[in-house]
Amino acid sequence: MHLTHKIALRPTPEQADYFKRACGTARRVWNWALAEWNRQYAAGQKPNAMALKRQFNAIKYSDSDWLDENGQPWLEGIHRDAHSQPFAHLQKAWKRFFKQIEEGARIAPQDKALRRKLRKQGVKLAYPPQFKKKGHSRDSFYVANDKFVVSGQTIRLPKIGDVAMTESLRFEGKILGATVCRMADRWFVSIQVGVKDEQFYRRRKADGIVGVDLGVKAAATLSNGESLRAPKPLKAALRRLRIRSRRLGRKLEAAKVAAGFNPKGTLPKGTRLPISSNRQKSAQALARLHARIAHIRADFAHKLTTRLCRENQAVVLEDLNVSGMLANEKLARAISDVGFGLIRSQMEYKALRYGTRLVFAERWYPSSRLCSVCGWKHETLTLGEREWTCPECGTHHDRDLNAAINLQRLATATALPVASPSGNGGATSGGVPEVVGKVTPVRHEHGHQDGSGQEENRAHFCVRF
Repeated sequence: MHLTHKIALRPTPEQADYFKRACGTARRVWNWALAEWNRQYAAGQKPNAMALKRQFNAIKYSDSDWLDENGQPWLEGIHRDAHSQPFAHLQKAWKRFFKQIEEGARIAPQDKALRRKLRKQGVKLAYPPQFKKKGHSRDSFYVANDKFVVSGQTIRLPKIGDVAMTESLRFEGKILGATVCRMADRWFVSIQVGVKDEQFYRRRKADGIVGVDLGVKAAATLSNGESLRAPKPLKAALRRLRIRSRRLGRKLEAAKVAAGFNPKGTLPKGTRLPISSNRQKSAQALARLHARIAHIRADFAHKLTTRLCRENQAVVLEDLNVSGMLANEKLARAISDVGFGLIRSQMEYKALRYGTRLVFAERWYPSSRLCSVCGWKHETLTLGEREWTCPECGTHHDRDLNAAINLQRLATATALPVASPSGNGGATSGGVPEVVGKVTPVRHEHGHQDGSGQEENRAHFCVRF
């Protein structure tokens, strides 16, 4: 099993400068490889990563595009792992793209409006690998396991030597590789470690069964009646974001005017404006604020998902169409601020670590509309109705709590039936009714469980901050 420890770095200015150049190298090589892949594919050829890598190695020290102003190959100053790993990443990206198509996903069209419409309709879209633009993509580069050494709170990287870390590596095992990345003006290293099963798996503290209804007002409503609110860092920092964005925008417009361009227009392709110290400071301040928002959101998601997996043998979530929900302009910001997708991804790997069964209700399962007592279905329930009373049994429901209870039933195979088109049925029909949902029976046992709803032999990564 694999675990990843993400540790903040404290590089010197010279080391930070090397990091920037290595990230730029990885981005540029990726763009070259993707362009060459697309060209060969359009010509009817069958490109692959290894062939592209050999092609690149033949020109990287001689082609004019890869020489500096003095005619020297600037790649010699960057360790080869930074410009060899993009080929492997590109191969994986294409495999993932074609796999999504095989599973029924539609190739994403070029028209942005059409993409938004399709996502709103719940259509799964497959996106081919995209070119990476400076300032609009994650800066990172890879280092192979035999190229660096970790000793206490120090990591020795090729070309630059020892770099200070804020903490020691938490895991013991075979080091598989490392990725250096940047968030705002801070640098981090993610070290992948192959650990033994006893270090990977963790024991639960309790064996409950809980349904979780994710929402905007309450980030998570549990079937036991507990309501958890998210910190919503974006909403809290929205005013500061707008102020800093305006400041950066004004400095950028001034730079365009100084260079003789229209301040409101787009720059010609390939044009680079000189970066002043004030504009750089303004951009860094904005990036730091965005990073803080992301860290607060991730911290809440980590605490919530760890608790759910630690205290329950089965957790039931809705299979939400997050991309379609984000198409709603009135709710998009609030949904993004909670981080539904982040919560789901963390639940998937933590469920394996704690031996927790993870159940996903089908997307169209009417958890909010079904009465959790008698099974009557409220066909006309709107999003604005937070409470409602069942006319069949007279039970007064909180919308979110009622949904969580219905979700909980999916884990125990005692879910109430969904109304048929011909009638509004209930729970009066004998036996266990057929439900719309992926039902996974729960085994009442302690310790680790073989089945968790996930693949046992997959490599799962646990990122710690």
